[in-house]
Amino acid sequence: MTDPPIAAWRRALAAPEDRPTEFLDVRELPPPEPLQRTLETVPELGDDLLLQLNDRAPKLLYPKLDDRRLQYDTVTVEDGVVTAIWR
Repeated sequence: MTDPPIAAWRRALAAPEDRPTEFLDVRELPPPEPLQRTLETVPELGDDLLLQLNDRAPKLLYPKLDDRRLQYDTVTVEDGVVTAIWR
């Protein structure tokens, strides 16, 4: 895969645009690894924005983000589904 179009994705998402970005591609991982890897990354975010690229909307992730009082937005893109996660 070439470099992901992170700038375009950020413009499509209702997420802060002025934060450093971490990128996590979980499309090739079998369940429940995408959920686990994302939740392992979240505590390390600080003020960064996490962009998770998945092959589908991470519906099981949303309640866990709500429990942690994190904000998120998801958009479908050519490569899959991108979810932005931030504090």
